[in-house]
Amino acid sequence: MIKKTAKSVARVARHARVRKNISGTAERPRLSVFRSNKHMYAQIIDDTKGVTLCAASTMEAGFDGEYSGNAEAAKKVGLMIAKKAEEKGIKAVVFDRGGFIYHGRVKELAEGAREGGLEF
Repeated sequence: MIKKTAKSVARVARHARVRKNISGTAERPRLSVFRSNKHMYAQIIDDTKGVTLCAASTMEAGFDGEYSGNAEAAKKVGLMIAKKAEEKGIKAVVFDRGGFIYHGRVKELAEGAREGGLEF
């Protein structure tokens, strides 16, 4: 059984508050970010259909980072997700920080996605 800490419960509550106001559409899907201690994950989601359009993470075979839990790795994931989105014809997204503070690795992922050509 997974032990839920007060910190993780608070993050889920923050994410629920953010998700009340943010929703991805076919024209402007949602870029969702998840940050664990070791890895970074990003998904582009169309909430009207409930479908993940593309995803990138530090666990992928194409990831060539020495360490996957730092800001440099997060920026690479941002560039990877932007490249995959461009291949699918996605130019603009809504950013969903997932209840995390827009700082550090989350911010680096967002900046990497912007450098890759995504608009948000």
